[in-house]
Amino acid sequence: MATYTIAWMPGDGVGVDVMNATRVVLDAMHFDAEYIPADIGWDFWCTEGNPLPDRTIDVLKRADCALFGAITSKPRDEANEELAPELRDKGLVYFSPIVKLRQLLNLHTNLRPCKAYPGNPLNYRGDDVDLVIFRENTEGSYGGVEWFPLPEKVYDALCDNPKMVKWKDKGLENVALSTRIMSRQGCESICRQAFEYAKKNGRESVTLVEKPNVLRETGGLMTRVFRSVADEYPGIESWEANIDAMCMWLLKSPQNYDVLVAENMFGDIISDLAAGLVGGLGFASAANIGDDYAVFEPTHGSAPKYVGQNVVNPMAMLFTAKLMLEWLGEQQDADRLDRALAEVIVEGTIATYDVKGRGKGDSTMAVAEEVARKVTQTVGA
Repeated sequence: MATYTIAWMPGDGVGVDVMNATRVVLDAMHFDAEYIPADIGWDFWCTEGNPLPDRTIDVLKRADCALFGAITSKPRDEANEELAPELRDKGLVYFSPIVKLRQLLNLHTNLRPCKAYPGNPLNYRGDDVDLVIFRENTEGSYGGVEWFPLPEKVYDALCDNPKMVKWKDKGLENVALSTRIMSRQGCESICRQAFEYAKKNGRESVTLVEKPNVLRETGGLMTRVFRSVADEYPGIESWEANIDAMCMWLLKSPQNYDVLVAENMFGDIISDLAAGLVGGLGFASAANIGDDYAVFEPTHGSAPKYVGQNVVNPMAMLFTAKLMLEWLGEQQDADRLDRALAEVIVEGTIATYDVKGRGKGDSTMAVAEEVARKVTQTVGA
């Protein structure tokens, strides 16, 4: 019997390619796991009207954690057009399966390391960038509470606010409303995890990324909670920055920052920006972590135009596997994989088109095989 059971969710598009590449490396490491295939993604929306079938939830509940490749998401009208004809006009509404997974399994923390590995020509701000972003994962602007058109009863519930009057004048049938709902508990959880991580890993500062001067209630709550939690960690500097200013400072002086913490949408924005500093989304990994479960994914999309071409960079998915190994407590294996990845990057002999240039890159699987070769050499290192 295998030590671990991993829910295996390639998802859409190039998710299949990078997951296949990752399996080559994990097998080379002799990682003792049983991989259970689980259905998720666009094909299941089109054919079943559900991108996250109940059978997949059952698999997840039987597994220790999950590895996830990539997902295709489209606006509501396009999603409806691609439904099988027999499923149309049945009231089905597309939802992001990864967002639903985060909420269903209470994966409240999204951890995104952004580290520049020496030798990567895409490290635009140098080899010394090393950020970790803590993004609240179940609340905020991605909470999924929204309407179009705006129902009369929702308008009536909000009409005590005089600012709502102008929307009635525009006609509620013309108004869309998305909410940003945050709880004190959610804010405290993500802030405390950021400070605990900084304490455990010798990081000197934690920076809150918010916009409380405009988003006075939600941003104000997050800021107050952050300051309260920061008081409990006197050895760690606590800084605050507005989201727009933070984007500028990350481009200008990313070396000044250690740990960043933010609500859902702001965390999404700054983590993609930070990924761009250290090689792009082809090197960006993420962990969706709950109290006793986790789903690991690269931050890139399904890249439909590259499907089946075996050309996309598997590094993000391989770094994601490293996060999984760390979460499972297999630190020695995680370190082995990290050393192998670092060696492949610094040598630069085998790399995909995003690193070498179009027409010059090696295949997805060639990169995976090179990492697998390196990782077998690091046993006991």
